[in-house]
Amino acid sequence: MTFTATFRKLAVFCLLSLLAVSAVLADSGKIPQRSDIENQYKWKVEDIYADTIAWQKDFDVIKNNLDRFAAYKGHLGDSPSVLLECMTLSDSLELIIDNLYVYAFLKLDEDNRQSEYQELGGRVRALADEFSTAVSFMAPELLTIPGDKLQSFLKSTPELDLYRFNLEDLQRQKEHILSDKEEAILAAAGAITSTARNVFNMIDNADLKLGTIIDDDGNPLELTWGRYSRIMEESSREVRKAANDTVQIQYLKYINALAATMGGSVKKDVFLAKTRGYKDCLEYSLADNNIPTDVYYALIDAVNANIGTLHKLTRLRKKILNVDTLYTYDMSVPLGPKSTKEYSYEEAQKMLLEGLAPLGEKYVGDFKQGFTSGWVDVYETEGKGTGAYNWGTYSSHPYILMNYNNRLDDVFTLAHEMGHAMNSYYTNRNEAYPYSGHSLFTAEVASTCNEAVLMKYMMKNATTKEEKIILLNQYINQIRGTFFTQVMFAEFELAIHNHVENGGAVSVAYFKKHTEIFIKNIMVLN
Repeated sequence: MTFTATFRKLAVFCLLSLLAVSAVLADSGKIPQRSDIENQYKWKVEDIYADTIAWQKDFDVIKNNLDRFAAYKGHLGDSPSVLLECMTLSDSLELIIDNLYVYAFLKLDEDNRQSEYQELGGRVRALADEFSTAVSFMAPELLTIPGDKLQSFLKSTPELDLYRFNLEDLQRQKEHILSDKEEAILAAAGAITSTARNVFNMIDNADLKLGTIIDDDGNPLELTWGRYSRIMEESSREVRKAANDTVQIQYLKYINALAATMGGSVKKDVFLAKTRGYKDCLEYSLADNNIPTDVYYALIDAVNANIGTLHKLTRLRKKILNVDTLYTYDMSVPLGPKSTKEYSYEEAQKMLLEGLAPLGEKYVGDFKQGFTSGWVDVYETEGKGTGAYNWGTYSSHPYILMNYNNRLDDVFTLAHEMGHAMNSYYTNRNEAYPYSGHSLFTAEVASTCNEAVLMKYMMKNATTKEEKIILLNQYINQIRGTFFTQVMFAEFELAIHNHVENGGAVSVAYFKKHTEIFIKNIMVLN
């Protein structure tokens, strides 16, 4: 898809570096290294491959089998057995590539400064492009098989029924499938079209340091994103401003590179959309999941129609904090009593296992197994990937990256990512490989469900008015972040893409101008 989560992250950081950027284990000012973390708090990537030697063996398997597709080119319509053989071969190799890819990038996210895994990531990206090039003939050739003949194949060979949906859905996208030569060129260009994403990831996770500030106790504190988030909720306004300004300064050092990277990502989207004959990038981005563009616009319209609620909340925040002007470093301070409670990772696990009990014994049992089976990489360390996510392959267990910092928000983040993990876990064990994925459009259902169920449990068991207020504040922030903010990011992406599609150019000045509009609309700063 075009408007990917990666683009969104890139967009957010460009925005925040241009205007205002909206801890881990101990109170030490130093960032922990991965070697400081006990193994029980690390994911087990070795469950995919024991080491890079095993990884290399599978890498060689792919390299040695790519030439096999040449024998099928021009023959997919010869017989149902030939078609089945080719599609089965494609699936079997793609499964291995998934393992190679996920292993390399999970290892890289443990510490993005490690050149060994930067190299592995680059190699598997290139291998994936080779695979895509090798199978690029399939879609154009499948579209040349007469419909009645294809239906006879499906009827005579039950094993092909596994691919019925994909084969029939291919017809829907027929006008956007190019010739086999053109498809091969696009597949081979994959390494080029991913450049913006790769450059941004290296700037964000490997090169950039957030800086050091003096905390409320007068101690130097080296910033990380986990520590930054905590400061934005708990520290004095002076320290919040210092942290905010310090982070901005670090990103502003890369301001032109970030703008150029973001511009390159948009140009890549425009190129692919035009090449495939779509009306625009939005249509292209939604086509794989057969979602009308009206749905996208309706979602944006729904948020804008209810933006007054967010503005009301912002005015209330301004009044409670007793400030003349709100800045982004004021937006995470709780409206009411501050939560001073620390939630250890073990306490969070217990809360989740109890709070999600309504989802059933099997769910909770499998959930618990994930905590003890190397699914989660818990704590923030230097060079580690930022934020939180769930990943994995069809043949592996789920993997969850956390940057856990003992806050209430971290508890809900863990519930969120475990929702994704359980969704994948059950899907991969009950669906065949061709149907194992989730569209980005529906991916958040399981995760937000977990958050809602956990919130209901915590509200029910709150013993004081202060606890309930703290939880309500958390709930409000979840709604603001999940509904309002994410859709505003989507609207911002749309505006940038429309600008380029209409002949506009991207620049620091352009991004700054539209960031100011974006921030003003969502936060009502004055």
